[in-house]
Amino acid sequence: MLALEQVLPPSASVSPEGHLTVGGCDLVALAETHGTPLVVYDEGLLRATARAFAEAVARHAPGGEVVYASKAYFGLAMLRLAAEEGLSVDVASGGELYAALRAGVPPARIHLHGNNKDAAEVAAALEAGVGMVIVDNLDEVALLQREASARGLVQPVLVRVTPGIDPDTHRSIATGQVDSKFGFPLAGGLAAQGVEAVRAAPALRLVGLHAHLGSQLLDLSVFPEAAEVLAGFAAEVGAEDLGVMDMGGGLGIAYTREQRPPGVEEFVETVADAVREAWGRRGLPVPRLVIEPGRSMVGRAGLTLYRVGALKSIPGVRTYAAVDGGMSDQLRPMLYGAVYEPLVADRADAAPDEAYRLVGKHCESGDVLVSEARLPALRVGDLVCLPATGAYGVSMASNYNGQPRPAVVFVDDGAARVVTRRETYADIVARDDV
Repeated sequence: MLALEQVLPPSASVSPEGHLTVGGCDLVALAETHGTPLVVYDEGLLRATARAFAEAVARHAPGGEVVYASKAYFGLAMLRLAAEEGLSVDVASGGELYAALRAGVPPARIHLHGNNKDAAEVAAALEAGVGMVIVDNLDEVALLQREASARGLVQPVLVRVTPGIDPDTHRSIATGQVDSKFGFPLAGGLAAQGVEAVRAAPALRLVGLHAHLGSQLLDLSVFPEAAEVLAGFAAEVGAEDLGVMDMGGGLGIAYTREQRPPGVEEFVETVADAVREAWGRRGLPVPRLVIEPGRSMVGRAGLTLYRVGALKSIPGVRTYAAVDGGMSDQLRPMLYGAVYEPLVADRADAAPDEAYRLVGKHCESGDVLVSEARLPALRVGDLVCLPATGAYGVSMASNYNGQPRPAVVFVDDGAARVVTRRETYADIVARDDV
């Protein structure tokens, strides 16, 4: 049994050679074939998780909707998979909208987010026929009214409300508190102003509310608290045209063996019950529930493989192990102190009896993937696996220090396919003109 079984995909196992396998594929062989860094997704787990969300919503909130939050990983293969599994997709920029359309997501199942949508993004969304726009501020209401009116459209919208709930997560990924760049705060009557502005806009049709509390949430008690606040707001402003309540996403995943996140079923049941009970207590019609899982859809299904290139021991201080990637492909540890628990893919069952600081190859002292890693005694050339990197790694990847972005491979039932090729040096400078 793998020590990190709750962090790795359920399909993970150790081969007779001691190699880590996922989806029936030997990760050592994949790294030899496709190079490193390499991002690997268990396609079977991606599909199983999408179905688990859809089935849980069908049980606990019939008629509800699961909207995949594409910022977590907006590769075309993932967007197409979400559409194939019957999910809607949310996008937060013109680029994510383009990707969703390119992947074949039906426009009516696309929700447009963003706290500063520009005119070109709004125009592209309206012309594509997106099903929902989530409005974030009064300037955006005016912009959307102008662009929709010019096209003779009436666009369905949700008003994004910040309910003043401060969840237990890192401040960089908390979004439901009063002091947030997102949405209309309830404080000071600003959310009520947003609702009235949409109601007064002839080219907009208000259909409900939206709220998102934050990301990597492990304590579900914030959802009943938020539902109470939002139901009270609906009663205050009138719920006759608020038939949708989008409660956002935020369900966390396990990054280390100690973490025990709630499951999909518990999450959906908690949110659905909270909405039904909060609206019911006020005698309001129960709105159609929408949820937006992102990290919890893809995080556990993905992992990243690196090759050890150098080892440096400083007596009385620590031993550094440098790999061939780093902050250009895995920015979360540098952005908000994300913690991962690595293992050695070519000796997956070896005892982790040595301490290392796992670092990248970039010219930054802060390019640290894992500050305190326990691993078997490393050798140059070893293949290190960072599990639970399926969310945000690929989306946030850059070319810092001229590093090509990694290839992405989907594995399932013993077969592997490249869904994103590795960048070349020519790709990195292709937009430059000298």
